[in-house]
Amino acid sequence: MAPSTERLLTPTFIGLSIAELAYFTAFGVAIYTLPLYVTGPVGSNESGAGLAFGAFGVTALICRPFAGRLAETLGRRPLLIFGALTSGVGMLLMPVVGSLALIVVVRLLQGVAEAAFFVAGFAMLADIAPPGRTGEALSYNSLGLYLGIALGPVLAEVLIGVGAFATAWFGAAALTVLAAIISAFLPEPARTPSGEGPTALIHRPAIPLSLGFFASLAAVSGVLAFASLYSEQIKLSNTSLALFLYGAVVVLCRVVFAKLPDRLPVLPLATGSLVAIGVGLGLMALSPSPLGFLAGVVASAVGVSFSTPAFFAAIFATARPSERGAAAGTASAFMDLGLGFGPAALGLVAGAAGIPWAFAVGGGIAFLGAAWTLHLTRRARVAPPAPTPSTEGSL
Repeated sequence: MAPSTERLLTPTFIGLSIAELAYFTAFGVAIYTLPLYVTGPVGSNESGAGLAFGAFGVTALICRPFAGRLAETLGRRPLLIFGALTSGVGMLLMPVVGSLALIVVVRLLQGVAEAAFFVAGFAMLADIAPPGRTGEALSYNSLGLYLGIALGPVLAEVLIGVGAFATAWFGAAALTVLAAIISAFLPEPARTPSGEGPTALIHRPAIPLSLGFFASLAAVSGVLAFASLYSEQIKLSNTSLALFLYGAVVVLCRVVFAKLPDRLPVLPLATGSLVAIGVGLGLMALSPSPLGFLAGVVASAVGVSFSTPAFFAAIFATARPSERGAAAGTASAFMDLGLGFGPAALGLVAGAAGIPWAFAVGGGIAFLGAAWTLHLTRRARVAPPAPTPSTEGSL
């Protein structure tokens, strides 16, 4: 499909992106604070930090398909508001709880919030993106996520230095409230009823593509979950630098190469992205030094820069307008599998053998995902033409 000349940067697009920036900056605060909080005042270890980090993925995974259905029936805006406010409640509870078990419970609550906010946000984005410019829209829109990952840890480090861990959690809660307020003013995109009754909870054409997406997130979650802890271990003076660099590289690539996912075949692009993630994690594992670690972070960030737009562009191309909520729910469910399984599994490896080994295992997951996505690319080349318009151009 030729890219549309229809305007992309509408007030709704910008408002949605700013709401996501506020929400994911709060998420970035949690990325930095949570492992230090769990291994510090709570008194747990790296395995506990990985469990706490990934616990939200359990409830988010369960709730994603239902969030996709609700996004179609109730609308996108109510779920955005609910998700932001519920995440904020979890942030406010963090300094109150004092055990790993209770922190896991709070993270499970935040998983429900994540499912609602993320699915509704991506479904709204698919609604307002001009035809043929989904990859570009995803690239620009996802700046909120990665700016949040870049700026959130820096903000968290400042807040903890000024006050304490509680100050960081309260700051994150304030950001989620801001996200809810902005979301409340977003217009609900008009959607034409399909006349086909309720869509399936699971969008089956998205599953093979989502397996590759899962691999990218399961692998790179090792960077997110252990960056602050590993920075301390290798005596990196600025412990938020790795996460800031990760987010900054993704933001730069998404801005400079925003149109690339719409101009290149998306599955080969996704395959190359997984290879870059694997190479980055391999560098971190093989060179346990500040320079090697930061070089690996940059390589992994370059891979992530293109993996999410490529996979989501392919996934949404398999969905009719009435199936976008289900497609977003299915794809983001695999995102939760990755972000939940990755930290928990890699946390066990880190606890038993050290964080470099966790990076090595994460790199292996990325290379397996690359092999699977390459298989999908080759299968698409020999497949017969798609029988329905909804699947044209999906690969």
